[in-house]
Amino acid sequence: MAASTKLSIIARSLSTSAPVAQLVKPPVQVFGVEGRYATALYSAATKLKQLETVEKDLNQIQAAVRGNPKLKESIASPIAQRRDLASALRETGKQARLADATTNLLETMAENGRLKRLDGVINAFKTIMAAHRGEVVCEVITAKPLDDAQRKQLENSLKAFLKPNETILLTSKVDPSIMGGLIVSIGDKYVDMSISKRVNKYTALISQPC
Repeated sequence: MAASTKLSIIARSLSTSAPVAQLVKPPVQVFGVEGRYATALYSAATKLKQLETVEKDLNQIQAAVRGNPKLKESIASPIAQRRDLASALRETGKQARLADATTNLLETMAENGRLKRLDGVINAFKTIMAAHRGEVVCEVITAKPLDDAQRKQLENSLKAFLKPNETILLTSKVDPSIMGGLIVSIGDKYVDMSISKRVNKYTALISQPC
């Protein structure tokens, strides 16, 4: 069975009703293989009224995998037999009382040999759920950690980009290589105000032959 066909199992096999054949459109589009799995999962979980339960399941699974190198290696192993792994995950899902949509996701990804992309799928699903709640994901990269006052000031400035019914979900990262300034991505907008960008720009200008 083709991978694209098997992917639709997530949205279709959990119900026998006719409307389930059509995906529920997510509030934001996510791309790539991870995005397709996350979109199908959102559709299935919406129809089963399991969105919050699935989100909780995935957060726990992601934390468990990230905290256990052996587990991470085993689910991404190309040696593991796909059907055996899928069957094991199905039983694990039942024992752990995971939502049907969560278990079906793991089983389908195992059958398709896609479990190594699980972390990306979970992150894509988080993006969809943030949009579902009216949250706009914003990532800020700075050369040094932001203190509380700077973070608050930045949040207030970024609110100008939001609609009245939206809230900001701010995450920050530290990257000393940008030297100073900051890099901001909010929704589909990206602004690079780092010193390193300006240095590279001026270096390129200076390097041009007269």
